Amino acid sequence: MDRQLGRDAIRDLLARYEPASYDPEDPGRRAAVLMLLYERDGGIHILFQKRTETVQDHKGQVSLPGGSRDPEDESLVATALRETFEEIGVQPVDIEVFGQLDELRTSTNYRITPFVGWLNRYPYEWRFSDEEVAYLLEVPLSYLRNPGTFVPDRRTINGQTYAFPSYQFGEDLIWGATARMVANFLDICTAFEAGP
Repeated sequence: MDRQLGRDAIRDLLARYEPASYDPEDPGRRAAVLMLLYERDGGIHILFQKRTETVQDHKGQVSLPGGSRDPEDESLVATALRETFEEIGVQPVDIEVFGQLDELRTSTNYRITPFVGWLNRYPYEWRFSDEEVAYLLEVPLSYLRNPGTFVPDRRTINGQTYAFPSYQFGEDLIWGATARMVANFLDICTAFEAGP
């Protein structure tokens, strides 16, 4: 019998996953993002946002909803949920958080903790911040898992050339920290296919 990668399987995979993290004393600015999954047209989708050219950081980039931790946030999960509501209008009560991906650092000195959550109903009435979000991208998980969408993002840092993951979706390129989070999540999904 074929195994299907669905909501329950993803929840189980993330419950067993042990995300990598940085030293608690790491001085990076703490931030959290949410990879929001949902069922649409018979398949799982991930919601991304195209940032405006007027935001302070990461202008015009494709990102996941999220941002810096506020002193009032009880936890980094609370940060991710608050920012998701502020940026795209999704109420925390409509999200089930499944787990966490690997922490990562950005060149802008952010230490980001990514969470994965499930949107409990779709279609949803997106209400995004015009100041921060230019538009939304609803990307099928099956599309990202297709090797043909993977585009190596070659960059030279201190004289050394590196190939980072990136993904082409229409006219938009998912690259940088967001693409690294996607690659981490896709690796976890691959573990499902490998079996117990």
